[in-house]
Parts: sequence; C-alpha cells; structure tokens
Amino acid sequence: MRGRIIRNTKIIGGHFLLTVTLPESFQTPMPGQFVMVREKGRLDPLLGRPFSIYSFERLSNSVIIEILYKVVGKQTTLLSILKEDVLLEIYGPYGSAFDVTANVQKIVLICGGIGIAPITFLATHYQRIKDAGRVKLFCYLGAQEASKLVGVERIKELCPDVFISTDDGSVGYHGFITEFFLQHIALYDPGDATMYACGPRPMLKRLSEILTVNPLSCQASLEERMACGVGACLGCSIATQDREGENSYKRVCKDGPVFDIRDIIWN
Repeated sequence: MRGRIIRNTKIIGGHFLLTVTLPESFQTPMPGQFVMVREKGRLDPLLGRPFSIYSFERLSNSVIIEILYKVVGKQTTLLSILKEDVLLEIYGPYGSAFDVTANVQKIVLICGGIGIAPITFLATHYQRIKDAGRVKLFCYLGAQEASKLVGVERIKELCPDVFISTDDGSVGYHGFITEFFLQHIALYDPGDATMYACGPRPMLKRLSEILTVNPLSCQASLEERMACGVGACLGCSIATQDREGENSYKRVCKDGPVFDIRDIIWN
C-alpha cells in the first residue's frame, strides 16, 4: 500500500521518527505487529525492511502511522535521508500481536534500545482499555548510554513508574536493565502481574534466565532480520520448545514476532 511521508525527524544520534499517512483502508494494527517498508520505485534494496509500529491513529479518511527506527545499515541509512512527501510502499500489519489482558493489576514492560517502539504502542493500548485505573503500568527501559535513550518522554506520559538504566551509568541505574528489574521482581505477584519485553537478544535471554525461578508470565517480541515478512523464505526461523518438550522451528515474521519467552531456545 502506498504511503506518503509527513515527517522524518532525527530525534537523537542515529534515531529517527518517521510519520506516514496511508489510505483509510489500511488495517488497524495490534500492539506487537510490524510493517514492511521500502521506498516506492527503488530497486536496490529490492525487499522491504520490517519495522515495529510506534503509534497508529485512524482519522476520518486516512490513517497515520509512526515508526521509530535506528540507522544500522544500508536500508535504514537510505530511509533516514527521505524527505516530506516521498512515497513509500508499506505492507502489513504482519505477525502475531501481544496478548492483552485485563485480568491483572500490574503490567510490567521491559525494553532495551529501539525495543521501546512496540512497548510504547502496547502501553498506549493499555491506557485506552484499562478499567478505571485498576491496571497499573511499570516500565523498565535500558540503553548503552544516556545519548542512546530514546522515547523516554512518551513512555513517561503512559507509565507513572519508569525505571531507567544505562550500561555506563550515565543515567539511572548503572548496569543492565534486567539486573535493575531483578531488584524489584518481588514486587510483582505472578497472580496479579504479567510482563512484556522487547530488546536485544542478550537482554531477552537474560530475562528468560531470571524467570526460570519465577512464574511471572512474559511475552517477548523478537528483533530478527527478515526478507519476505510473510513466512515464505524461512530466513527468520528460530528454535523453540513447547511445554511437552517438543522442539520445532518457528518463523519470527509469521509465527511471531511475539512469543512466550519460555518457549524460545536461546543457545
């Protein structure tokens, strides 16, 4: 589907906020889903790139979608120099969504780096459906250093409690966000709390280790390289194990990107 850039703004070093308008026929995405994006008419690179959805708004005759992204390679470098009114091809929404529940009192959000994007969209969704304030959101946000913290202002508008860490100690807790969360884990009763996470693979792996001795439920959104985005190429397959101990490979683009963190084989 054809989209038109409204803004493509650099917000901090190497991070951009892309705002695009699309026809009203674009399907409403759920938190955790993603879109495939490419510049219209560009043949190199030929395939689109997956991006999590940062925000979505439906207007009277169009929709507005925001994509928060980090420049990490050729395709995102090309995307970062596109200006207002440039046309894009945007396909989706694809993939599985977070399972949103109203049966708990505490929602714990854990994100690292650009993983803040789908987590913020999820927090927005919870703000809209929460039952007269019965559900309370807690967010743990980590980054390598202060200059790489992104999306803090918006997530603070959605979560009354935001805990920040940096690997170098330049802001907040000095260390990994998983270790900061571990200091608070006793505050979250598995009977009335659930967790959602998105971030670098080492962060999610460490979180899964922490949860081996704690029954808190946790849904994790994986960041993987994708080619087709619809499950045909099998390029984003990961190893999983179900509760009966059966191993299988799942496609992040089709079966995910959201998985039960305990189903993923990390080694």
